[in-house]
Amino acid sequence: TSSTGPMAGGNQTHVTEFTLLGFSHGQPFLFVLFLAIYLATLLGNSTILALIFMDPQLHSPMYFLLSHLSCLDICYSSVTVPKILANALCPQATISYGGCLAQMFFLMGCAGTECVLLAVMAFDRYVAICQPLRYVHSMSWSVCMAAAAGCWLWGMLDSALHTLLASKLSFCGATQLQHIFCDVPPLLRAACSDTRPSEVALHAASVFVGFSPFLLVVISYLHILATVLGMPLATSRRKAFSTCSAHLLVVALYFVTANLNYNRPSSGYSPAADTLVSALYCIVTPMLNPLIYSLRNQEVRGALWKAVRRRGQP
Repeated sequence: TSSTGPMAGGNQTHVTEFTLLGFSHGQPFLFVLFLAIYLATLLGNSTILALIFMDPQLHSPMYFLLSHLSCLDICYSSVTVPKILANALCPQATISYGGCLAQMFFLMGCAGTECVLLAVMAFDRYVAICQPLRYVHSMSWSVCMAAAAGCWLWGMLDSALHTLLASKLSFCGATQLQHIFCDVPPLLRAACSDTRPSEVALHAASVFVGFSPFLLVVISYLHILATVLGMPLATSRRKAFSTCSAHLLVVALYFVTANLNYNRPSSGYSPAADTLVSALYCIVTPMLNPLIYSLRNQEVRGALWKAVRRRGQP
């Protein structure tokens, strides 16, 4: 829904809501699919949070950071999926202008926070494996809490900039987004005003919020790999690889899909492919993270097994 008035620069539109065109086909199937993913995300990440809270053996900096990742993944999915489920059952999928900006703010806030948090988690593994004698000092509880708070603050400040720039965009004619939720790239494609400030901010964020944390992760794991290969005992190498491989898999999934989402070439743009990449990036990955950690991490599996046994005792 929109109203048009004479404004400088052409027939610009005062937007009250956007029509989301990612729901053109298969709404019932999409509803069942996204509901299953959302429930699995809530169950998996809530289980990780509960295990870390209940098991004293998991009261360490690594699992403190993992609890923030699980909390972040719950927020990530909750920003987009409930609205997707509601729209999947409607004849026409829409979102209000204010709702669109709010959804984009929290979505990009979670995205920026997760990028930095994954880098902090990599640093934690680097200190634990490469400089174990300094671990207690370098990853004290005060440092961990400050790092976690800094991750959330960094993500929200970055998101506030993108949301502010997006609120300045103007739209002409039909206010339609080729997507299933609100994000910066589809908004920029729908705008008829100058999008260069938003594009510059997006590219800058790709470097400082995306690539820089990824580079820190790579550097950390190159040091970790060199240290692990130099360990004399095979059991020590296996334990180090077990915890690190889970984190590396999460990092690879997240940064690859995030980079594809925000840095797709404009010439080869496909709305269907863009929607798929975005869904992988902010809906499927939060579901996979707890599965990866629980399946690849011996301590998490042990805590889960103890919780199940306690539950089964009379």
